[in-house]
Amino acid sequence: MYRSSGLPVACATAVAALCGPLAGAGVAQTAENGEVALPPVVVEQTAAPTKKAKKKAVSNKVAAPSSAPLVPSETAAPSANTGVGVTVRAGSLTVPNTAEAQTAIQQTPGGVALVPGSAYQTSTPASTVKDVLDYVPGVFVQPKWGDDSRLSIRGSGLSRNFHLRSIQLYMDGIPINTADGYGDFQEIDPTAYRYTEVFKGGNGLRFGANALGGAINFVMPTGYDADAAKVRTDFGSYGFHKLSVSSGGVAGAADYFIAGTWMETDGFRDHSGGESYRGSMNVGYRLSENVETRFYINANHVRQDIPGSLTRQAALTTPDAANPGNIALDQKRNIDTVRIANKTAVRLAPGTLLEFGAFGVDRHLMHPIYQWLDYRYQDYGAFARIADESRIAGMRNRFIGGVNLHNGTLDNKHYANVAGRKGNLASSSEDTSENLSVYAENALYVLSDVALVGGVQFLHATRDRYNRINGQTSQTEFNLWSPKVGVLWDVTPNAQVFANVSRSAEVPSFGESSAALGVAFTDIRAQRATTYEIGTRGGTADYTWDLALYRANIDNELLCFTAANTFGSACQVANADSTIHQGVELGFGLAIARGVLTEGRDADELWLNTAYTFNDFRYDGDATWGDNELPGAPRHFLRAELLYKHPTGFYFGPNIEWVPEAYYVDSANTVKTASYAIWGAKVGFDNGGPISAYIEGRNLSDEAYIASASTSANLGGLDAAVFEPGTGRAFYAGVQFKW
Repeated sequence: MYRSSGLPVACATAVAALCGPLAGAGVAQTAENGEVALPPVVVEQTAAPTKKAKKKAVSNKVAAPSSAPLVPSETAAPSANTGVGVTVRAGSLTVPNTAEAQTAIQQTPGGVALVPGSAYQTSTPASTVKDVLDYVPGVFVQPKWGDDSRLSIRGSGLSRNFHLRSIQLYMDGIPINTADGYGDFQEIDPTAYRYTEVFKGGNGLRFGANALGGAINFVMPTGYDADAAKVRTDFGSYGFHKLSVSSGGVAGAADYFIAGTWMETDGFRDHSGGESYRGSMNVGYRLSENVETRFYINANHVRQDIPGSLTRQAALTTPDAANPGNIALDQKRNIDTVRIANKTAVRLAPGTLLEFGAFGVDRHLMHPIYQWLDYRYQDYGAFARIADESRIAGMRNRFIGGVNLHNGTLDNKHYANVAGRKGNLASSSEDTSENLSVYAENALYVLSDVALVGGVQFLHATRDRYNRINGQTSQTEFNLWSPKVGVLWDVTPNAQVFANVSRSAEVPSFGESSAALGVAFTDIRAQRATTYEIGTRGGTADYTWDLALYRANIDNELLCFTAANTFGSACQVANADSTIHQGVELGFGLAIARGVLTEGRDADELWLNTAYTFNDFRYDGDATWGDNELPGAPRHFLRAELLYKHPTGFYFGPNIEWVPEAYYVDSANTVKTASYAIWGAKVGFDNGGPISAYIEGRNLSDEAYIASASTSANLGGLDAAVFEPGTGRAFYAGVQFKW
C-alpha cells in the first residue's frame, strides 16, 4: 500500500506488536490502583450534581504540568469498558466533562487526541494554538506573528500560509469557520478551554466534519467544572503581557462560566506588534433532569501588524526584520467578531441524547495587505444530532446522526492600499455560501470487544458571487457523498487497535481561483480523498502510546500554482491531478525513572514525552511535476520533553523541537527551507492548589531558523520572499491564583 520511498515497512508490521509494549501521548487515564486504562464506556445517566457534591468530586491534587495531555484526578477511570459511553453526562447535559469527552473520543476507529487544559495552561503562556497542540503527533503548527499560525494536519491546506483551510474548527461543537470554508485563529483563546479535541483526517464524523485534515473542537468549562474564580498573569520577551480572569459556578438549576483575556506584544520582528481583547461566556439552565439549554457569547477585538515573509537568506541572518513592502503598506490584520449560539440537550431515554441549536456570527475583517481588504461576514446556521446507545440482538450498538446548516454572506470590498489607508475602490462583490450536510455513523459490537463501524455524509453546497462592478453573477454547486467503514478492537482494558477507510470532500472557498491561469472560482473542482488508516493506542502507568499509519489518495487537491512576487507569495489556487499524502504519527510517553528522591505511592518521576510525525506528500505521476514532493511541510517533525515531577508540585525539564531535513517550498522542487533544532526548558510549581507558577525559556541557543513558508509553483531556484522566520531566544513567566 505504501511506496518504498514513503512509509517504513517495519512500521506497518509493528501495529499488531505494539498493542502491548509501546508508549505514547497520554491517551489513557490513571486509575486509583495506579494502572492506566482506556476510559470507561457506560450508558447509565445521572442527574446534575449539586454544587456541594461538585466540590467534593474534585480533588485538589493533580500531577505537575507536562506538555503531555495530563488528566486531572477527577477524571480517573475504572479499568474496564462496560458500555459505549457517548451519551454520558454527569454534570452539564449539554457539555461533557473531560472524562466523559475522553470516553467518547476513544470510541473513534481512527487517529484522535484529547488535550486537557491542564496540559499547557499553567506551564506555558497559553497564547497560541501551538501551545495547545504541540504534542499531538500528525499536527504541524507554527506561529507566524501574534497569534496567527500555520496549521496543517496530515498535509492539509499546504498551499495556505494565510487563513486556514482543510480543517474544520468548532467551539463547543459549533462551527467557527466561515461559511465558505476559511478558518482563522483570532477567535481562539487557549486560556479559556477545559479541553481540546482533535479528530485527524476523516475521523470527525461525530460532528459531521469531513475534511482532509479533520476537525478541532475547543471546549469551554461550564459552571459544573470551573473554578469559582481564577486570575493569571503572564509576561515575557518582546513586550509580551497577558492578563486572564475567569469565574464559574452553579446556582440552583443555572450555571455559568465567563472568561476574559487581554494580551499585547511588541513582537520578535519589526512591525509584528499586536493587541487583543477576548471574551467568552456560557450560561446553562436545567429545565428538568432530562433537558438543559445553554447560551454562548464570544467577542474578540484584535489589532495585529503583519511583518511579512523574507528571503531565505534574510530569514537566517536578520530574522527580526520585516519585509519592506509590509512596512510601506502598513500591512495589518484587524478583526472584530461577535458570536452568539445556543445548544439544547434532551435525554430522550437512558441511552439516547438529542442535541440541537443555532448560531450567528458577525465578523469584520479590516486587512490592509497588497490591497485594503474590507470584509464583512454574516454567518448563521443550525444543527441537530442524536446519539443512541442500546443493544441490538444482545450486541452493544452506538448510533450518531445529524444535520448541519451553515450559511453566510460576505460583503467583499477591495480598495487600493495607500500606505495603509483606503484608496480607490478596486473591486466589490457579495459572496453567498450555503452548506447543508446530513451524516450518520453506527458502531455495532459484533464481539464484546470488537466494533464494526460504518458511516456516511452527504454535502450539498453552493457558492454564488454577485460582482457589483460589472453586475455579473457566478454560481457553482456541489453534491458530494462520503462513506466510511472501520473497525475498533479493545484488545485489553488498556489497549486498542483500529482501522478505517474513509472518503473526504472539500468544497473550494471563494479564494480558490487563479486569474494567472485563467481559472475562475466556478471552475475549481471539489477536493476528494480516500484515506486508509490503521493504528493503536493505550498504555499503563509506566508508558503510553498513540500510533497511526495512513495513506490518502487525493483527487483535485487544492494547491498553489503561481510563483512568488516581490513582497511574498502571490498564491493562486487550482486543482492538482492526483496526489498522495501518507505518513506515520507516533506519540510516546515513558516513565524513565520513579522514586529518585521520594518513594511510595507519591513517588517522584522522570517522564519522557515525545510526538513524532513522518510526512510523505507528493504528486502522483503529474504531467508537469511527475512524482515531486509537495511543498510546504517537513518530512520529519519531532517534539520531545523530559520532565521531572515531584509530588509537591515542583517540576522542571528540557524540551526540543527538531526538523532534521529541509523541505521544498515550490512544486518544481528547486528551493528548500533549512533544517533546524531548537531547545528550551521550563521550571514551575503546580500541585492543583490555589497557586501555580512557571518560568519557560524557548530557543535558548537563539538559533535563526525558518518556522514555516508560503508555497509556489516554480521558483526556479530564486531566493524569493516566502519564508517565515521563527522567534529568537525568549523567556516567559506566569502565575495563577484560583479559589
